[in-house]
Amino acid sequence: MTPSAHESLQGSIERVTFHNSDSGFCVLKVVVAGKKDLVTVVGSSISVTAGEYLQCKGAWQHDKNHGMQFKATQVNIIQPSSLEGIEKYLGSGLIKGVGPGYAKRLVAAFGIDVFKIIDEYPERLKELSGLGEKRILRILESWSDQKNIRKLVMFLHQQGVGTARAVRIYKIYGSNAIQKIQENPYCLALDVRGIGFKTADLIAEKLGMEKTSLLRACAGVRHWLQEYSNLGHCAVEASMLLAEAAQLLEIPEEIIQVAIAHELQAGHLIQENRDGGSLIFLAAFYQAELGIVERLKRLLKSPLPWKKINTESAIHELEVHDKRILSVSQRVAVRNALTEKVVIITGGPGVGKTTVINSILQILKKNKLRIQLCAPTGRAAKRLSESTHIEAKTLHRLLEYEGHKQGFRRNNKNPLEADVVVIDEMSMVDVMMMNHLLKAIPLNSALIMVGDVDQLPSVGPGAVLRNLIDSNKISTTSLKEIFRQAASSKIIINAHKINQGIIPYLKNDPDKLTDFYFIKADTPEEILAKLLQVVGLRIPKRFQFDPIRDIQVLTPMNRALLGAHSLNSELKAILNPEKRGVLRFGTFFSVADKVIQTVNNYDKEVFNGDIGFIESIDEEEQSLLINFDDKLVNYEFSELDEIQLAYAITIHKAQGSEYSVVVLPLAMQHFTLLERNLIYTGVTRGKSLVVVIGQTQALAMGIKNEKNRKRKTALQERLEETLN
Repeated sequence: MTPSAHESLQGSIERVTFHNSDSGFCVLKVVVAGKKDLVTVVGSSISVTAGEYLQCKGAWQHDKNHGMQFKATQVNIIQPSSLEGIEKYLGSGLIKGVGPGYAKRLVAAFGIDVFKIIDEYPERLKELSGLGEKRILRILESWSDQKNIRKLVMFLHQQGVGTARAVRIYKIYGSNAIQKIQENPYCLALDVRGIGFKTADLIAEKLGMEKTSLLRACAGVRHWLQEYSNLGHCAVEASMLLAEAAQLLEIPEEIIQVAIAHELQAGHLIQENRDGGSLIFLAAFYQAELGIVERLKRLLKSPLPWKKINTESAIHELEVHDKRILSVSQRVAVRNALTEKVVIITGGPGVGKTTVINSILQILKKNKLRIQLCAPTGRAAKRLSESTHIEAKTLHRLLEYEGHKQGFRRNNKNPLEADVVVIDEMSMVDVMMMNHLLKAIPLNSALIMVGDVDQLPSVGPGAVLRNLIDSNKISTTSLKEIFRQAASSKIIINAHKINQGIIPYLKNDPDKLTDFYFIKADTPEEILAKLLQVVGLRIPKRFQFDPIRDIQVLTPMNRALLGAHSLNSELKAILNPEKRGVLRFGTFFSVADKVIQTVNNYDKEVFNGDIGFIESIDEEEQSLLINFDDKLVNYEFSELDEIQLAYAITIHKAQGSEYSVVVLPLAMQHFTLLERNLIYTGVTRGKSLVVVIGQTQALAMGIKNEKNRKRKTALQERLEETLN
C-alpha cells in the first residue's frame, strides 16, 4: 500500500499496547471494518481505553521494525456505542469492581443503555443478581471518579501539561481540583509530589498570570528553598536566595525581596543573623533545630532513670559471663552509657558496635528498665532486632505515625513509655525526624545513639550526627579497634583503608576465594558488560547466591549508562524477562520484579529505601501487591510513581541496609559524585561479598576526594551556644 498523507481511519480499540499518560503518545491495536487483521495506530491521545471508538487522520507508513502502521496526526476518542465495544470498555479495568465477567453481565442486562443506567438510575444495578451493595458502591464511586478525572485530564491538557499525575491531583483536591488550580496553580508544586514548579508555572502562564505577580514570586522563592533543602541544607544565605530565585523566575530582585518579606511575615520563612550574614530557613527546619537543642538541654539536666551502677563491677561480671574481653574503647562506651544521660557511640564496620549495644542492654535489663530500640528503616530495625533479641521498631512505627493527621501520636504530650531509647543507624536521621523523636522521649529517659559518622549523611536535610559530635556537647565514644574475627574480612579491612584515604590492595588471587574483588574495566561499556556477566552468571555459579534476592548493584547516580535507570533495564532483561506486566510512569513492572519505595508513604507504612518484590498484578482492580519483608502492600497503578525497579539502586538509597552481595560499578562518568564517604558507604553495605567493577582512576579519585559538601545548618552552633 502506498502511503497517503491525508487519510482517515476509524474503528474500535481492541488493545492499548502502549500509552504514556504524560506525553499522550500511544500505540493502539484497532479493529477496522474491511480489514482482516488488527491495525496498528500510532498517535497521541490524553486518555485511551480498550473498547472506545477511534476516529483519526494521518498517513500509512511502513516501519522497518513493526511493519505497516497508521501514523495519526489527529486522534478523536468516542465512548463506545456497540454492545461489543461497551463490554470491552467496561471490562478494561477502567472501573474498579468491574472485570470482563461483570462487564458481560451488565451489558446483557441493560444493553446499550448501561452508561445511562449507571449515571441516572444506579438503583437499577440491584436488579443484577450477585451484585451486592458494596460492589455497586465501588462501581458508582469509580465511575464518578473517572468522569471527574477525565475532566481534569482535559483541563490539564488544554494548559499544555502532561496528565500522568491527574489521579494523584484528584485524590488531593477532589472534585474541586480544577477550581483550586485555576485560583492558584502553584499549589500543585507545593502539594503534589512529582509536579514541579515549571509545570505549575506553565499552567499559570496559560491562565494569564503575570510573570511578575507576587503569587508567582512567593511560590518561586519557596520552591527554590525546597529544592535547596533536597540537597541536605536547612538554610541559605539571604543574598544567595535573592540572586538564585531572581534567575530562576527571570524577574527583578526587587520583586523577590518583596516576596521574601511577604513569606517572612506569613511565617513560611524565618530569617536569622549568623556569622556576620543573614540566613533564611524554611520555618519547619528552623523550628526543628530549635526543638532539638531545647529538648536535649532539658534531657541532659534531668536525672538518670536508674540508680548509680558500679560500672567496673558490671563490666567485669559481663565479661566473665560472656567469656569475652571488651576493648579499651568498648569499655569506655559502656561506662559512658551507664553514667551519662545522652551518649553517642560511633565507629566503622568490625569495631564491635553490636557488642557494645548488647553489653549495655544486658546490664540495664538487670535493672528492670523499659527499653525501646529503633532505627530509621525497616531493614535496619530488623537487623537490630536480630542482633539484640529485643524488638526494634522503625522510627515511624515507634512514634506511631497517623496518616490522616499527618503527624505522630507520640510527642511531648503523649511520650514513649521508655526508660532507655536506643537508636541505631543514627547517621540517617535528619533534623525533622530527630526533633520528632526527642519530643517523644520522656525527660527521665536516657538516649543512646549509635552510628557511623563517616557514612553518607541523611537523605533529608541536616547533618544531625555530625553536628552533635562536632559540638563536643554530647558524650561521644569512637570505636577504633578492629576485632580479630573482623580483621580476616577484606571488606572490613578495605573499608577502613578507604575511610583513611588509602587505596586498597586490588590484586586478586584467582585460586583463593575472598570476600572483596576488584575487576578492572577501562570504559563504561566494558564495566556494563562485565557487571551483567558477574551478576547474572559468575557470582551465582561460584558463590551460590541468588542473583535477584542476594545480589544488590549499587551505583553512584541515577543517570547515564551506569546509572540506576539504565542498569535496571539491562538487569531486568537478563534476570526477569517477563513479557506480561504493566507500564506506568515510564517503567514496565512484572511479577517477581525487585522494586524500591522512593518516598515515605506513611499510610502504607512503607518508607524511602524499602525493597520488596512484586507478588501479583490485578489488571481488573488496576493494582498490584508488593511483598516488603513478608508484609503485603497494595498499590494502585496510579501510585506506581512511588516505586522503581531495584536490581540496581543508588548508594544513597542503600543507607541503613545490608546485602549479602554488593556489586559496585565505578567510572569517571560519575566524577561529580565520587567522594570518599560515598565509596565507603557502598562498600560497607556488603555483608558476605563486595565486587567493585570499574576504572582504577575513578576508584582512586573517589577515595582521595574528602571534600564532603558541607550542609548549611545552624544546629552545631545552637548546640555550642545553648548546652553547658
